[in-house]
Amino acid sequence: MEENSDDTAAGGEREYKAGCLTSQTHNNAELEESAAKAKCDPMNNLHEAQHPVMSALTLVLIGDSNSIEIGPKNILIDHDEPTKVDQFSSKLYDLCGRHISVINMLGFPNVDKIPLNQEVDAFLLLLPNNVHSGHYKGTMQWLESIFGTAFLSYVITVETRKQGEKCGSALTVLKANSSFSEKRYHTCTRDMMNENEITALLETIDVMVLENKQRYTRLMCDESKDQREDLDNKPDDEERVETGTEEMKTESPAEPKENQSDDHPGGESEYNPVPSEPKEKDIMEESSDDTAAGGEGEHEADSLTSRTNNNDTLNLEMSGNKDKQSVNISEETDRKKQRQKETETLLSRLHLQDRYPQKLSPADFLQIGLPVKHSHDVSEKDLANTFLQRLMMLDYRARYIPVKQDNPELGSLQSVPMSNSDDTEDSDDLDALFNNDVDFDQPKQSQVHPMDVQMAVFHCSNSFLKLNLITKLSQCQYALPLLVPDPLTRDIECPLWTFRQIIKTWKINEIKANSTTVTMKHMPICKAETSMVSFFRLGSLSVSKSQLMNSLINERHNTFFHRNCPGSTKSCHLIDGMAEIAWYFPAATTDDSFTDCIAFCNLRGDALLLEKQREILTERSSVNVVLVPTLEKSQKSTGVISALYKFQKPLIILVADSDRGAIKMKEGKYKMGLKDRSQSDVSDELKGLIGNMLSGPHTTFKLESVTEVTGIRVDEDDEVCKKGKSAAMDMVGLLQGMDVLKIKGTFLPCQGQLWHKWCRTNKELYHLKGDIEEEKSKKQQELTQIRRDQCKASSSKLMKSFTDSLLSLPSKDKEYYLKWTQILIDSLSTDDLSLILQRYDEKWSEVLDLKKKRDKSDLLKSKQNELEQISNELQSVTFGLEHMFREMGQIYEAHKSQKTRTTSRQNNWSKYPELAADLMISGHPMELMDGDAGHVPLTWISGLLDEVIKKLKDPQDPQKDLRVFVLSVLGVQSSGKSTMLNAMFGLQFAVSAGRCTKGAFMQLVKVSEEIKKDFKFDYILVVDTEGLRAQELAGKATYHHDNELATFVVGLGNMTLINIFGENPAEMQDVLQIIVQAFMRMKKVKLSPSCVFVHQNVTDIAAAERNMDGKRRLQEKLDQMTQLAAKEEVCDVECFSDVIAFDVQKDVKYFAQLWEGSPPMAPPNPGYSKSVQELKTIILSKASQSEGITLKHFKTKIHDLWNALMNEHFVFSFKNTLEIAVYRQLEIQYGNWTWALRSNLLTIENQLHTTIENGKLDKIELNYLSREMSTKYEEIKKEMTIYFKDSRDKEMLVQWQGRFENKIKEFLEDEVKEVKRKLDEVIQQKKACKKLDDEKTEFENKLLQKSKELAHQLRDKATDEKELKKEFDSFWSHWVTELTADTKPIEDIDLEEDKVKILEQLSFECCFINESKSRGDYKRIPIIGNYFQKPSNENKETSKKSWMKRTWQYVQQKTGMTSTTQKAKNVLEHEEQERIRSFINDVEHQSLNAIKTKPVATRGYRSAYLLEVAKNVQNSMTEFESERTYKLTKKFTVDLLLYVFDRAASWLIESHKTYKMNNDAHTYLDSKKDYYYIIFRSFCKGNSSAVVFGELICEKLKVSTVEAVCNKTAIDLAEEMRCNVPAFSGNRMNLEKHVLKSLAEKKDFDGFITYIRQPRTQAETFIKEEVQKYIFTKQKGRALTILKKNVDDIKIRVSKALFTATSEVQEKGGNINMWVKEFSSFLKTDLTLGTICCQNFGDIKEFDFLKEEIENGLTSIMEEMSCISLEKMKEFRLQPDQILIDQLCKCCWVKCPFCAAVCTNTLEDHDPDDHSVPFHRSTAVKGWHKRNTKIMSIEFCTTKVASVRRFYHRESETSIPYKEYRTAGPRYKNWRITPDESKLPYWKWFVCQFQEQLEDHYDLKFEGRGEIPSEWRNYSREDAIESLDEMFKQPEE
Repeated sequence: MEENSDDTAAGGEREYKAGCLTSQTHNNAELEESAAKAKCDPMNNLHEAQHPVMSALTLVLIGDSNSIEIGPKNILIDHDEPTKVDQFSSKLYDLCGRHISVINMLGFPNVDKIPLNQEVDAFLLLLPNNVHSGHYKGTMQWLESIFGTAFLSYVITVETRKQGEKCGSALTVLKANSSFSEKRYHTCTRDMMNENEITALLETIDVMVLENKQRYTRLMCDESKDQREDLDNKPDDEERVETGTEEMKTESPAEPKENQSDDHPGGESEYNPVPSEPKEKDIMEESSDDTAAGGEGEHEADSLTSRTNNNDTLNLEMSGNKDKQSVNISEETDRKKQRQKETETLLSRLHLQDRYPQKLSPADFLQIGLPVKHSHDVSEKDLANTFLQRLMMLDYRARYIPVKQDNPELGSLQSVPMSNSDDTEDSDDLDALFNNDVDFDQPKQSQVHPMDVQMAVFHCSNSFLKLNLITKLSQCQYALPLLVPDPLTRDIECPLWTFRQIIKTWKINEIKANSTTVTMKHMPICKAETSMVSFFRLGSLSVSKSQLMNSLINERHNTFFHRNCPGSTKSCHLIDGMAEIAWYFPAATTDDSFTDCIAFCNLRGDALLLEKQREILTERSSVNVVLVPTLEKSQKSTGVISALYKFQKPLIILVADSDRGAIKMKEGKYKMGLKDRSQSDVSDELKGLIGNMLSGPHTTFKLESVTEVTGIRVDEDDEVCKKGKSAAMDMVGLLQGMDVLKIKGTFLPCQGQLWHKWCRTNKELYHLKGDIEEEKSKKQQELTQIRRDQCKASSSKLMKSFTDSLLSLPSKDKEYYLKWTQILIDSLSTDDLSLILQRYDEKWSEVLDLKKKRDKSDLLKSKQNELEQISNELQSVTFGLEHMFREMGQIYEAHKSQKTRTTSRQNNWSKYPELAADLMISGHPMELMDGDAGHVPLTWISGLLDEVIKKLKDPQDPQKDLRVFVLSVLGVQSSGKSTMLNAMFGLQFAVSAGRCTKGAFMQLVKVSEEIKKDFKFDYILVVDTEGLRAQELAGKATYHHDNELATFVVGLGNMTLINIFGENPAEMQDVLQIIVQAFMRMKKVKLSPSCVFVHQNVTDIAAAERNMDGKRRLQEKLDQMTQLAAKEEVCDVECFSDVIAFDVQKDVKYFAQLWEGSPPMAPPNPGYSKSVQELKTIILSKASQSEGITLKHFKTKIHDLWNALMNEHFVFSFKNTLEIAVYRQLEIQYGNWTWALRSNLLTIENQLHTTIENGKLDKIELNYLSREMSTKYEEIKKEMTIYFKDSRDKEMLVQWQGRFENKIKEFLEDEVKEVKRKLDEVIQQKKACKKLDDEKTEFENKLLQKSKELAHQLRDKATDEKELKKEFDSFWSHWVTELTADTKPIEDIDLEEDKVKILEQLSFECCFINESKSRGDYKRIPIIGNYFQKPSNENKETSKKSWMKRTWQYVQQKTGMTSTTQKAKNVLEHEEQERIRSFINDVEHQSLNAIKTKPVATRGYRSAYLLEVAKNVQNSMTEFESERTYKLTKKFTVDLLLYVFDRAASWLIESHKTYKMNNDAHTYLDSKKDYYYIIFRSFCKGNSSAVVFGELICEKLKVSTVEAVCNKTAIDLAEEMRCNVPAFSGNRMNLEKHVLKSLAEKKDFDGFITYIRQPRTQAETFIKEEVQKYIFTKQKGRALTILKKNVDDIKIRVSKALFTATSEVQEKGGNINMWVKEFSSFLKTDLTLGTICCQNFGDIKEFDFLKEEIENGLTSIMEEMSCISLEKMKEFRLQPDQILIDQLCKCCWVKCPFCAAVCTNTLEDHDPDDHSVPFHRSTAVKGWHKRNTKIMSIEFCTTKVASVRRFYHRESETSIPYKEYRTAGPRYKNWRITPDESKLPYWKWFVCQFQEQLEDHYDLKFEGRGEIPSEWRNYSREDAIESLDEMFKQPEE
C-alpha cells in the first residue's frame, strides 16, 4: 500500500485519515503537504507567467461572519447580507482596475442555497485568528461534503486578525493539522482596509486560477453528489467509510444560532455527518441484545467478509486515482476502521472527541457550573455532561434523558417519518399505505443510545472519574461494567479499580442454637465472596434477557438496561461484548427473593461470537443461565450448549419457542420455556430454581479473582496504579496481624490520649480556680510537656512511611497512593466494624426498651455502661484516611509549638500543611474539628489554610484575596446531611454505615469560569458536621457539645443549612433551640449568617396545603424556641425573624425521602435528586447576593469563634479579630484624614496670626475659617467615600461609616473653633496693647529723629566705634527716661510668696507649709503607693529608695467606725487608693483649666486667681470626704494645694511674661536699643536715608524672618515625623506600643509609674523625647534641609514683595509711605513686620536704590539664617512636639478598672463601642492586693474574667464574680475584657524586673498566694519587647 501517495490522499484513503483517532493522521498530513509543495510552488508559477492575469474574477466568501468587519471602507466587501447574486466590487476595481464580483455567503448556509448557477474562480474561507485545528478540519470536511472533492482546489483559507494581532503561529497549526490537498493560506486584518494585503490576496488567487485552468461549476458539485448518493444506496455492509467528523459541533465559532432561518434550526444538523444505520438483519444483530430490532440477533461471520470486500472496492472507487490499485485490507483492519468511525462519530455527537481517551477528570465536575438542564432543554451535545451531572446527584433517570429536537417547529413529530406520496391520487395513497417499500422521509440519524452515552463517558473518564462514576451507578442500583471491550481494538478490560470504592451492607438470617438470628454484613464489594449467576444469549431472540434479569433482582427498577427502556434505539455501538454485573442484597425479611447476596452477570450481545467473555463468566459462575431461540441440534449454538451441559456447573436453559415449565434434565441441569408465559411466572420459577441450586454446595465468586484470568487486561495493572498500590501496601503491611482496636493507639499516638489530654487541659485554662496565675502557669507547662511528648512519639513507622510517600511520589502516583491507602485502611476494620455496629444496635434497642418501661433500676445503668463501652470500641475501631491527616496535624502542632528544627528524622513536619493544601485544592475533604476530641487544632488549620491561600493566589493579581462563600450544615445524626452535600456538589464526605461524620470537615468547590461573573467569590467552602444529639455522646454532656458545635458552625457559615429529618418540628425541639440560640449569639456579636431549613424524608412534597401547615408549625416552634433562648442569652427578641433575616415561605425546602423503596435494594428517589437541584438553585441564588469572605478572614474567624467557645460566656468572650484589624486600619486612615485637616488649618492659623500681628485684621469669623477649610474638607470627604466604598472590607466598614463621617465633621468644627479662640486671644492681646502700640509709633519717630540729630552732631567721631557706642548709651538712657516719664513699669510676680500667703489665709499652720515646701514631697503626691501609712522614724537625708519607704499620714479614720472598717486600719483598700489618685488627678486637671481661663496674658497676674483655685480644691475635698469612711488630713490638703500651685506656676509665669512684653514701655524700649544703635551708627557714617531705611527694613526682616521660618519649619517637621517616625505614623495603639518599648529599653521605673498613673503625661513625654531625638540627633540633616528650604521660600517671597512694591510706586509715582504700604501688604500673611515709621524718610526718591540696598541686606540675612540653630525654634510660638501631641493624644485615655491598661481607641469618644485594649496586665502593676492583707494580686484581668473568682465592690459592699464584672457599675460596664490564655511576657517581665520597687512603692509583698510564678522569671527584656510587636501586630485580614 502506498498510503502516502497523492492519489490516495486525495481519494478514499483521505476520508479515513480525516477522522482517524491515531497519531498516524498527523504523519500522513505532513507527508502530503511536503509532496504538494514539491509538485507546485505557487510563487514560482507566478513568476513563470509571461503576462499578468487581468481577467474578471468571481469570488465566493464563506466561513465565519465574525472574521470580517464589513463597512464602507472594506475593500473586499461592504454589504453584510448573504445573497445569491454576485455584486460588482467598485473598491476592488479602484484598487486593481479589474472587474471582480463578490458573493457574500458568510455564515454557512444550507447546500440548496449555495449559488452555483455561475462559474466561480475562488472560494475564500474566512476564519478568525487562533482558530482551533479541529474546527478548521471539521469546516473543510463539511465543505467538501457539500461542494465535492474538486472544491478543495478552489479554496483559499484566509485567517483574519484584529489590529496588532499576529497570525503566524495559528497558521502553522492549521497547516500542520491539515490533511487536505488545498495548501493556500493567507492572512489579513479583519477590516480589509490594507491595500497591500488585498493585493497579495489577489495575486494568490491569480496563481490558483492559472493552476486550475478552469472555473468551478455546478457540474463538479453534481458529480460529487451523485457519487455520494451511489454510496448511500449501497447495503450497509458495503457502506463506505465516512469522511466527515463532527468536530465542528463543539468548536466552530461559525455555528449558526437558534434564531437563524428554519433551514438550519439549532445550528447542528447541516454540519453533522450522517452515519448510515444497519439495514441488513445480520448487521443489526451485531448490536446489543436488548437494542436490536429482532431482539439479540447474531452477527453472521460471512457478513463480515462481504463487508470487508465491499469496503475494499469502495476505497478504490473513492480514491480518485486514474491508476486504480488493488488494496488488500485484512478483515480485522476493516472492522477496526468501522469501529473507529462509529466511535469517533459517537464521541463527536456527544462533544467528547477531545476527551477520548480518559481525559475527563473529577476536577471537571467538582465545580459549580451552569444548572443541570431540564429534560426538554437537553441537546445532543449536552447529553454526556447532563448525564454525569444528574448521576452525581443520584438521579437514576440520568440514563433516560430525552434530547431536544433541533427544529422547534417540528416538535415531537420530527421523529415520525413522512411519506413521499403527498400529491398522489387516493388510490395511490392506499397503495402506499399497504406497500412497505414506498419511500419515506426517514430520519437519517437516530438519537444516541443511553448506554452509549454511559459508556462513552466511561471511556473518556480517567481512573478517578471512573471510580466516582461506577460508585454512583452502584448507588443508583444499576448494573456495572465488569468486562469491557476496547471500542477500537476489542481487547477486554476488567475495570476492577472502579469497584474499589463500593461498600455494601446487607442482612441474612442465620440459625444459631436452634434460633434464627439476623447477621449484618458490611464490606467492600470487591472482597465480597458471593454466588454468581451468569446470563448468556446464543443467537437472536425476541425476548429481552436484561428485562428478565431485572425481574429477578428488582421488579420495580431497571437494573440492566433493556430494549423497552425509555430512549432505547436500534443502534448501540459500545456495549456489544460487555459483561455487566449487579448484586442482589437481602434485608433478612420475608420479602427477600433470595436468602443471601448473589451476583448477577449479564453478557451483552451474542455469546456465540464472544467466546472469551463467555469462557470467563462460565468458569466463575455458580449458575449459568442460557437463552436460546430454539433448542435443536442443528443450531449453531449446539456446541456451546453441549459443553455447558457437560460442565459441572448448574445450568438453566431458557428456550424462547417453548411454552413448557421447568424440567429437570439431571442434577443441576434444567430447561424451561418462555413462549406465551407471563414474565412474573417465569421470574418466580427461575427464582426458585436458582435458590434451590444455590442452597447446596456451589462455587463462589469474588471480584478480586478476576485478576487471575489470563487474556484480559485489568485496569489495576497500569504501572501508575501498581506503584500507588505497592506504596500503600508497604505502609498498610505494617498493620497486618494487629488488633484493629490497638492500631491508632500504637501507630497514631499523637492524636490519642496525648491530644485528648491537651484538649482537656487547654479547656481548663478557661475555668481556673484557686491561685489563678499559679494554676495557669502549671497548665501551660502541662501543655508544653504534652507537646514535647507528642514530638517524641511523632516518628512512628506508619506515619513515616505515609508522609515519605506523600513527599516523594509524583502527583499521579500520589493520587493512586492516597486512594489505595483509603481502600486498604477501610478494609482493615470492615469485619470488626460490622460486628460492633450490630452489637451497638442490639444494646441500644435494649436501652430504649428499658427507658420506655421507665425502668430506673441498676439494669438500665448497667446496659448504658455497656453501651458506652461499645461506643468507645466503635471509636477505636474507626480508622480512616482522616486519622492519618489528623496525626499529621498533631505532629505539626507539636513541633511548631516547640519550634523544632526540621530534620529527616521528623519527616519534614513543616511540609505537612503544604501536602494537605494540595489535597484540599484537589477536592479532598479536610478535618476542621476533631470529632473524637471535640477540639479545633487551630495551629494546623492556620498552616493548612495559609498554604491554600498561597497556592490559589492569582499570579496576575497577587494582591487580590481569594474569596469563598462558606456553606455549613447542621442537623441530627444520620439525617442525610453528608449525602445531600455529596449529591449537590459531587463531594466525598463519608456516608457509609459506621462512617457517620464526626466533628466537622471542609471541602472546596470551585466556581466555574462560565458563571463566575455572577458571583463575588471564587469558591464555595462546604462545612459538613457531625449530627446533633449524636448517639455516640449519649450519657455525656450532649447539650453542651451540641451547643458548642452549632455556635461554631453557624458562626463560620455565610449560610447554614438546617437539616430536619421528618415533617414534625416538635420532634426536633431540642435541636431547634440549640440552633436558635446559636443564631442569637451571632446577632449579639454582630455576625449575620443566613439559613435555609431542609425537611428531609417528607412523604408528599407536592402537597401544598400540607407544606403550608408544616411551615406554619415550624415558624411557631422557632418563635417559641427563640423566646426560650432569649432568656438564657439575655436578649430582647420576640420571634425568630428578630434574630435573623428569615422568610418561612422562601427559606424552607421540603425533600422527598432518599430511597425509592426499602434498602438495601432500593434505588434513590428521583424526587430527592430534583429536590437537591432546587435547593442548590436556592443556595446559589442567595450566594450571588453575598460578598462571601476572604479565606484569610475565614481563618481568623475559626480562631475567634473557637477561642470564644472555650469560655462559658460566648458573647462576652467573642473577639472578631478581622473586625478589629479592619477597625485598626480605619483608625490609621482617620489619623491621616485628621492630620490633613489639622495641617491645613495650622497653615491658615499661622497666616492669620501673622496678619493680626501686622494689624491688618481685627476680627475673625467662624464662617470665614470654615470657608477656608471647605476645599480640604471636601477632598477628605471624597477620600472617605472612596475608602468605604472600594475597600475590600467594605461590607465590614459600613457599620462605622456614618460614625466616622460625623467624627471628622466634629473634629473639623472643634479645631476651627479652637483656632478661632486662639486668634481671638491674639486680637484681644492686640487690642489690650493698643495704647502701647500707639506709643510705639511716637517712640520710634522720636527715637529716629533723636538718633539722626545725635549722629549729625557726632559725625566726626564716626570712625571710632567705641566712642559712638558710649555716646549712644549715654543719650539712650536719657531718651528712655524722657519718653517713659509718665509710665510705671510692670513688676515681675512672686508666686512663692503668694502661695504661703494664700495657705495662711486658709488657716493652715506655717509649720505644715514650711515642712511640705522644704521636703518637696508634695511634687510626688499623684504617684504615692499608699496614702494610709504611719510615719516612720527614718532619717530624711536618704536616697530616693529610702524616700519611697518613708511614710506619712494622709488619711485618718472617722469616728464611729464599724468592726468592718476597723479591719482596714493599716491598709486602705486598693480601690480607695485608686480613688484618691483619681481625685488628685481630677483636682489638678480642673485647677489648671480654671487658671487658664484667666486673662493673665492680656491683663496680667492677680493673686486672687490662686486663691480662687485653692478654695475650689477645698470644696472638692469636702465633697470627696462626704462619701468616705475616712477623711483627708491637713497635711494632705497642704501638699495637694502646693502640688496644684506648682503645676500652675509655669503657665502663670509665661503668661505674665507675655503680658509684660506687650504692655510695658520700659521692656519694649529696652528690646529696641540695639535696633536704634544700628540706625544711629548708619547716620553717623553719613549714609543716605535710603540706606538707613534699608537697614531698618532689614533689621525688621531679620527678626520676623526667623520667627516665620521657625514656625513653618515646626509645621513641616511635624508633618515629616508624622509620616516617617513609626511611633507617630499609626493609630493610638501603635503609639502605646512604642511608649512601652521606650520604657522597657530605659528600664525607667519612675517612667513606668507615671505611665501607669498618668498615661497621657508619659505619652506626651515620650513624644517630646522622640521629637528631640529626630530633630537633633537621628535626622538632624533632614531637619536642617527643611529649615533651609523655608529660608529660601521666605527669601523668594521677600524678593517678590520688593519687586512688587518698587514697581507699583514707580508706576504710580508714589512716595515712601506708598512703598511701605505695598511692601507690608504683600507680606502681611508671611512676616510680622509691625509698624514701619516713614516720618523721617520722606526724602527717599530712588526706590530702585532702596530695593537694591534691601536685597543686599537680605542676602546677608539669609546667609545668617542658613546657619541658624534648630534650637532657635524653641523660642517661637509653634513647636513640632506640641503639634504632634495635639494630633496623637486627642484620643481615649480611660483606664481599665482592674489593671489600669489604657483604652487604645483612637477616637476620644467612641460610644457605643466599649473600651478595650489588645492585652491587659497583671493587677499587681496597679497595686491590687488580697483583701485585708498586704499580699499582691498578680493575676491578669483576662485570666480573672475566665475564672470562678470574685472581687470586692466597695460601693455596694458586695463581692461580684469576675465573669459578671460589667454589673459592678459604670466604671466596669463599658469595658470589654475578653478571656485570653495567651502568654503576655511584657508585664510578667516588668513585675519580675521591678519586684522590689513595686513592693516598696505600694508597701505590699509578692508572697503566699501572690508569689510570682517561676515561669515568669524566664522572660528577658528582649522577650518582653518582642511580645509587644507580636501582640500589637495587625491581624491578617
